[in-house]
Amino acid sequence: MIPMENLFLQIRDFLNIGWDIGNYTLTVEMLFYTFLVLLIGYLINRFLRSWLLNFIKDKDYVNSGGQRRIFKITRNLLILGTIIGCLKTLNLDFVLYELVINERFLNFRVSTIFMAIMVFLVAQFFDWIIARILINQYFEQRDKNPMVVNKLREPKDEKSIANKTIQYVVYAFAIILILNSFNIDFDFYTFQDGGHLSLLGILQAVFTILVARLIIWVFINIILYNYYKSSEVDIGSQFAINKLLAYAIYVFAVLFALQNNLHFNLNIILGGAAALMVGIGLGLQQTFNDLISGIILLFERTVEVGDVVEVGGMIGTITQIGIRTSVVQVRDNTSVVVPNSKFITENVINWSHNDDKVRFKLLIGVAYGSDTQKVKDLLLEAANNHKSVIKRPAPTIRFVDFADSSLNFELHFWSKQYIAIEDVKSDLRFAIDALFREHEIEIPFPQRDIWHRS
Repeated sequence: MIPMENLFLQIRDFLNIGWDIGNYTLTVEMLFYTFLVLLIGYLINRFLRSWLLNFIKDKDYVNSGGQRRIFKITRNLLILGTIIGCLKTLNLDFVLYELVINERFLNFRVSTIFMAIMVFLVAQFFDWIIARILINQYFEQRDKNPMVVNKLREPKDEKSIANKTIQYVVYAFAIILILNSFNIDFDFYTFQDGGHLSLLGILQAVFTILVARLIIWVFINIILYNYYKSSEVDIGSQFAINKLLAYAIYVFAVLFALQNNLHFNLNIILGGAAALMVGIGLGLQQTFNDLISGIILLFERTVEVGDVVEVGGMIGTITQIGIRTSVVQVRDNTSVVVPNSKFITENVINWSHNDDKVRFKLLIGVAYGSDTQKVKDLLLEAANNHKSVIKRPAPTIRFVDFADSSLNFELHFWSKQYIAIEDVKSDLRFAIDALFREHEIEIPFPQRDIWHRS
């Protein structure tokens, strides 16, 4: 029986056996570790393929083309990883090119190039797994128990926005990793305090803003969405909370990027901004008035997204409240951009702020001598027969005046058709005219007696 110590020595001697090929030495140990790398790569490939098949099966949004693409990405990723491992074990990771730029030493190796390609493949992998599969799965589950959402305030596809946001974050991170792996960076400007504005700093600042955008999406569409649904928060309040949260996160992200990525001295910026804002404020008083008004609207919520308002002689639905202007969609389906100060300094009629119904009226005149009780009954019949007129509160008739040529009545009715109310009034006039003709109720026109002096 061979002693254990002698066995280890024999194994070590065997592993140290080598062959000289020019300036290169190949050993049994290198071949052994290369075999292990190939075996591990093969096993990981089999495991990932099996896992992906179970993960994406029975998903309608992943077609056969998408399955082939994700398998191809995974296969190429493992091949590159295996090649890099083999280069390391076989000591073939030699330097291709060396360069010095701005006192920065750039060392390009064979594995560095493969690593750069591998980073992009990893980005594609996460793009498909997160943006194309997990996001679709999340929206599929959410659509089974949807919350009522105002379509006017969400003109874009939420799923597309989520996919693009994740793609931007993943690929921006991949570019930063590649530049770091190649040690590539360029200084564009050096500050007096020693800070510098560089290529990587700019890319990292962009990445910070993209991450802020992703955080906003996660908060609004995952965390706050469930809160809105459980607490039955109205649409206007949802819009105000979402906007304020987005502004706060973006401001924090911009300040963080300026100080930590772009190396700006915020004290100098804030000091200069204070002096600059005085001059700008004098010239842009109305603009700042609109900005402050926008913040007041988001906090007070006297007008909200989805409200039907009358402002400046226009009647329409508020589709968006921005930081400076708001968008009102009027009856002819055109969008009017209204400065926010209009909602603060002028009288604004909000038809849907407190309730979802509004009382309207029609003025009707009949000839003297008409049966006023019959006129009242016919007006109520016309109103009650219209589907857009609410039955409770019931329509009412008011005898308002003995005019020069007519007896004047007002038909008061309640309706939820704010935007299409003129069509409702038109239908009622048609119906009233038909009923008056049927029952011989005359609608007079002005008459004058002219005396001609001879």
